[in-house]
Amino acid sequence: MKKVISTTNAPGAIGPYSQAIDLGNLVFASGQIPIDPKTGLIPEGITEQTRQSLANVKAILEAAGLGMDAVVKTTVFLSDMANFGPMNEVYAKAFAEPFPARSAVAVRELPKGVLVEIEVIATR
Repeated sequence: MKKVISTTNAPGAIGPYSQAIDLGNLVFASGQIPIDPKTGLIPEGITEQTRQSLANVKAILEAAGLGMDAVVKTTVFLSDMANFGPMNEVYAKAFAEPFPARSAVAVRELPKGVLVEIEVIATR
């Protein structure tokens, strides 16, 4: 049975989707852009935007009763592949070995003009 995961500790959905869906053994979190849920502001630069996107992911996982160690797959969307290195430095600190599988792709544009969006799949 599908269960919607929602928390005010991450930005609310800005469209017809859920922050995450819990299927019992798997949790699928929607892509998180770097909006600070308390202020609605977007930080400057790829380093701070990556930190905020990951903080939003963490908040959603916590609402599902999970931690970052439960993540098995991530997809990172970048507005510019030149930001891969700085994003990767922040990303590496958010996860421990064994690291989740990951895809990282450059896209033409992201919502609200942000530099990064991160989605995850986690397991129980």
